[in-house]
Amino acid sequence: MGSQDDLIFDSDGELLVHEDSIQNTAMTQNELAILEASKEAARFVEDLKEEVTPNRVALAGVILLLFIGAVFSSWYWFIPRDSVMVETLYLQRGGHIVMSEIHNTGSREITDVSLDVRFQSLDGEVLETMAIDLESISAHSSVAGDDLEMKILGYTVWVNYVIAVDIKWTDYNGERQSILVTHEVGEWAWEEFKDRS
Repeated sequence: MGSQDDLIFDSDGELLVHEDSIQNTAMTQNELAILEASKEAARFVEDLKEEVTPNRVALAGVILLLFIGAVFSSWYWFIPRDSVMVETLYLQRGGHIVMSEIHNTGSREITDVSLDVRFQSLDGEVLETMAIDLESISAHSSVAGDDLEMKILGYTVWVNYVIAVDIKWTDYNGERQSILVTHEVGEWAWEEFKDRS
């Protein structure tokens, strides 16, 4: 038997472990435990890599999108809520053109709807009006048409004007609601306004 740098070999050249070496290997046993845990983690990752395929990842993405869509659609279609918007478009085309549209984007019907849109000077003089009265507007629907369009002729496009939007309705709970807003127009040849409750 021979010794080389604290290693012990037998006559055939095979490494022998001395008893003192075994007792002083507490740190080595911890290292072996960490190594074994690392091997287990590597095996788990390999097994997981075999189970996680691009098709499965794509399917999981589609399922997540469907879930998000279901949550949004339940909020939009089923959860009771009131939401009214008046969209108004102002154009300068051989005069002034004002068009409005009422949107009931809520999930419940509104009733006794009245919309009054006034085109007026900055001093408050009413130059033209359009108005509409409706019995009801069902959920997730809009109202537009000839009654919500007006063309104002004979007034210069070189000065500013005011569009006053006044809408009133009764909500699903029977409470009277309203929106009253004014927009100064004329600086631009095309302007769009969205007024929400």
